[in-house]
Amino acid sequence: MKTTDITKPTLFGLWSFQFVTMMRRGVFYSFMYIYLFSLLGNVTSTAALGTLTMLMSTIGQNMLWGRISDRHKMRAQLIVIGEITAGLTYIIVFFLHKHYIDTGMNFVAGIALITGLSILEFFWSMSDVGWAALVTDITTPKTRGSFIGTINFIMSIGRMTGTILAGSLYLDGLGFKQGTIFYIVSIMLLIGAITMWLVAKNIKPPPQTEKQFQQTKNEPIKDATPETRPSDENERTFLWFLVALTIVVLGIASTGQIFPLFLKLNEGLHATDIEVSLILSAWTLGGMSASILAGKLADKAGRTSVILAGLFMAAATPLFYGVVPNVASMATAYGINGIAFMTLQTAGFALAGDIIPEHKRGRLLSRYNAVMALTWGPAGLLIGGPLADIQTGILGASTRTAYINTFTVSSMLVISGTALFVGRARKTK
Repeated sequence: MKTTDITKPTLFGLWSFQFVTMMRRGVFYSFMYIYLFSLLGNVTSTAALGTLTMLMSTIGQNMLWGRISDRHKMRAQLIVIGEITAGLTYIIVFFLHKHYIDTGMNFVAGIALITGLSILEFFWSMSDVGWAALVTDITTPKTRGSFIGTINFIMSIGRMTGTILAGSLYLDGLGFKQGTIFYIVSIMLLIGAITMWLVAKNIKPPPQTEKQFQQTKNEPIKDATPETRPSDENERTFLWFLVALTIVVLGIASTGQIFPLFLKLNEGLHATDIEVSLILSAWTLGGMSASILAGKLADKAGRTSVILAGLFMAAATPLFYGVVPNVASMATAYGINGIAFMTLQTAGFALAGDIIPEHKRGRLLSRYNAVMALTWGPAGLLIGGPLADIQTGILGASTRTAYINTFTVSSMLVISGTALFVGRARKTK
């Protein structure tokens, strides 16, 4: 794999940063929704965590951090500041929620977690902008897919490691109540900040020409030619791609919060904490196995073909969740879903990087990040949670039946997004 002027120490630093980042996410979020559900008592309220954190991240990236990144060419610097801010804020959020736990106000403790993590995300989102723009800066269209595939492979190893570790740290909620998980992720964030600070010393910001500076400030380009102007057609294609991707991600993510709850149902698999970790790890393992291959295929066979393969798997797998008989078969089905998502993420980011004008990378990649952040919870709050709660609370359906019906709706949404992608967004120059 060749990229543009990336030294081996820099490459190792980037890999290390993403490994630690995803391990931290695996440790913290694998059981967070189960823990929140134990405090709040219903799926819809639980899904508010991902919804509000995604909203604050989107506001931060699109209104502030993306513009700062484009104007000042800040990439690695934003990552360092974001990681340090998040590490300190995690500790504050822990003590705030623990105060309410100690006074017996569990519901308020859950709300405190959601509120604190949402405020944290506004500032932390500068790290997401910095990373996306940095990766696009240092790669070329010929190597971007392979580079992203390798990064996603390493991220998957980190996530799987964190998920397995979470299974032994959760301890029926004690890992969060006593602060063990909070302290561990804060240390990981500090490690990530130090790593990226070292990387930043070896990465020079991309040069900004006068024409790019004029475009950044929304001024007309002097003596512009068709060759030097950004492609309006490609930007329109990118916007259609985002619309299609939004529908697909809503479909995939609508089951994200109820799936771990489905695994624990007495009338279902009745999985133990360790078995839940293994099933969730299968998703990561599947994505890990697909990342490098998807990246290479995206470079050689084209982005569209790879994206369509991912969409097909994403639409099919939710239909199997309700019929698999044991933990092993559930892990297999969920692993294939992981292959689908990581294929879409790898080829989709490569496509976005290809067609976004250089002078708008911070801002437009912020929109792409916002769409991918729908996996955090809005789909659960808007689709998955209400569907499950309405069926059980109003229609009288069993919890198992309600969850299986939600899986079917997930598949239908992915099919709808696929149709839009094929019809409006797949042709790119």
